[in-house]
Amino acid sequence: MGKTCTLNGVNTLADKVEEAPDSPVPDTWKSTVNLKSTFLYIFTSGTTGLPKAAVITQLQSLRASAGLSVFGVTEDDIIYVPLPLYHSAASLLGICGCIELGATLVLKKKFSASQFWNDCREYNVTVFQYIGELCHYLCNQPKVTL
Repeated sequence: MGKTCTLNGVNTLADKVEEAPDSPVPDTWKSTVNLKSTFLYIFTSGTTGLPKAAVITQLQSLRASAGLSVFGVTEDDIIYVPLPLYHSAASLLGICGCIELGATLVLKKKFSASQFWNDCREYNVTVFQYIGELCHYLCNQPKVTL
């Protein structure tokens, strides 16, 4: 949440927020939003039928954004999210959780088990988001000595 960052290729958010106008959002831009309103759609894989969009409400997104803090993650952590952003764990827990905490989020365009630990060292990662077989892929990588 700083205004600058010394890491190459890492963008900040706080400086962009300061550039936003102070004027109120025009009423014509506003919609009626409540806790039951749609926040986003997560597309299922179709394992139990045809793929379909699952509605995630504003309330579900707020609950999920608190998930990282439940696990002891703080604003001082640097969280690596190796999952694709269309996955609910990445978008809700990862991105929304980092915004909620004000923590730093590290994203890659594509997951690479062979580059994972190098990425963690390069970006000083303190927490990474695990799901499914991720640790299995990491443990199957050849041992590397530094």
